[in-house]
Amino acid sequence: MFGHVGNSVHSSVPIMQILNSSRRSLWPLLVLLIMAMAVTTGCSRETREDDRGAEELYAEAQRALNVKSYDRAIEAYRQLTIRYPFGRHAEQSQLDMAYAMYRVGQSERALTTLDRFIRTYPTHPNVDYAWYLKGLVHYEDAMGFLRRLFPDQVKDRDQQSARNSFSDFRELIRRYPQSRYVADARQRMVFLRNVMADYEMEVGEYYYRRGAYVASLDRAKYIIENYPGAPANVDALELMERAYKRLDLEELAQDTRRVLEHNYPDLVDQNEKEGFFGRLWPFD
Repeated sequence: MFGHVGNSVHSSVPIMQILNSSRRSLWPLLVLLIMAMAVTTGCSRETREDDRGAEELYAEAQRALNVKSYDRAIEAYRQLTIRYPFGRHAEQSQLDMAYAMYRVGQSERALTTLDRFIRTYPTHPNVDYAWYLKGLVHYEDAMGFLRRLFPDQVKDRDQQSARNSFSDFRELIRRYPQSRYVADARQRMVFLRNVMADYEMEVGEYYYRRGAYVASLDRAKYIIENYPGAPANVDALELMERAYKRLDLEELAQDTRRVLEHNYPDLVDQNEKEGFFGRLWPFD
């Protein structure tokens, strides 16, 4: 009998070990099961959120835009355009999303969105706004340095943005001359023209200081031919006069001086010229 009991006790040890081992092996499965339940719950919640209709998404995006929560607005507009690409709010949502991107400094994304809108909806009643906003995005890139009060530090990148902005505004005026955005676009074009001309003038002076008088002359002529009416035209004519003298072309220098005095009699005297901002800024 004792032998039988001993055998029973002895035989129960591997069974407990097996049970304990099985219990331990179940823990990873339990953890995976809990994680799966959490993911399923999250997906269910997202599914419920994704059930929002176009009207609700558009209203949410508009509320975010109105309180200047631009990142939230961008996401709502993005969801709307993805899930309801042919709805009545989809087209306007692209314009509003581009504006929100512009406000948070996402220039490239804003321009991509606007270019896509113009290509897809060329007859949309607000396509003139798309052109105007394109001009503003480039304008902001070009003119950002002015807000830092360093008007003399104009970089090549800023000049390219200025040219792009000028081109966008010009296209707006050409295509939609009756647009309500034309008046503002014209004023900004004047400012851009003046800034670009002033930049070219700086390059011409750079060549002059280094004795590259022919290159300096070419830059001055470029200003007069491409930026008529810009304040820098006065400086360009004076630069031409100086460069001709350095090249011993006295007759051409005198002709240039006569043109300068005839066209700008009140601006020849350097002391009567306005400051940088006064000459460039066309706004009241």
